[in-house]
Amino acid sequence: MKLVNRLACAAAFCRILLASVTSVTTVGYAADKTFITIGTGGPTGVYFVSGNAICRMVHKDAAEGRKTGRKHNIRCSAPSSAGSTYNIAQITEGEFDFGVAQSDWQYHSYNGTSDKVTNNKDLRAVFSVHPEPYQLIAAKNSGIKSWADLKGKKFNMGNPGSGQRATTELLMERYNTPKKYFSLVTEMTSSEHSTALCDGKIDAYGYVVGIPNSGVAVATEGCGAYIVNLDTEVERGLISEFPFYGPVSIPEGAYTSTTEPVKTFGGYATIVTSAKVPEEVVYEVVRAVFENLDDFKALHPAYSILTPEGMIKNGLSAPLHPGAVKYYKEKGMM
Repeated sequence: MKLVNRLACAAAFCRILLASVTSVTTVGYAADKTFITIGTGGPTGVYFVSGNAICRMVHKDAAEGRKTGRKHNIRCSAPSSAGSTYNIAQITEGEFDFGVAQSDWQYHSYNGTSDKVTNNKDLRAVFSVHPEPYQLIAAKNSGIKSWADLKGKKFNMGNPGSGQRATTELLMERYNTPKKYFSLVTEMTSSEHSTALCDGKIDAYGYVVGIPNSGVAVATEGCGAYIVNLDTEVERGLISEFPFYGPVSIPEGAYTSTTEPVKTFGGYATIVTSAKVPEEVVYEVVRAVFENLDDFKALHPAYSILTPEGMIKNGLSAPLHPGAVKYYKEKGMM
């Protein structure tokens, strides 16, 4: 099945997933039930799927527990939201119990290093979900095999204020490749760059996004574009310097032109909570996901490369919540 069809299926599944979760969470429960809310993202995005997938695992675990005698009383909802910084703000205010957040915003919130996100020393990490790698997409006949090969090329660095622009500027600085290194520098948005690549208006662009992505598929399937390996001392240095970055391997088959794994780096979508959320609640949520990880991974193509080892460390900079630590130690993961 072509990638675009798989992505369409994933979008359709979002609607099914929401319906299945809503059918559970809107039922009136007894007073002894514990209700939790997970902040997500826009209703068409992977953050929304992630929150609702966690809720689905929590409800699945509860249903199986009723059969075996191992019960928990947690019920879960995952509404759409404005995303990372909003979720962290709502966790800080006690409106959300959990939230999906980019790993860099997790770092900045806990450490107070950005005025664009609420400073919260009570923020706690739970686990990471899908990677959001930096992807250097090159035109089919561009001859670009590395960052150095961008010399004299037409390059889109992304629109001001975007994540791809910020990361591209960081790479330009570390590689010592100012704008004059390229024959042309553009500032297109993510809705424009793939079409521009296929039309020959640019030779390459950088993009920070989960895998797979329909926009990248437009370029790879539409005009044979490919992802360039970024695995030099520059990227490894960034991973060492910034705890919200980690290594990412884009798997073979992620796109039609990805005939072997591609190494790069990037941040992660992470699950965060508050130190004020009870240990037993976080423990049960973590247990529900990790005990049903194969089922969880089947809920979106972006989860296909998840491993327990990576989920408990990649992109996590705030302290782990004690409830998460309890489960990881029980399973010998820490």
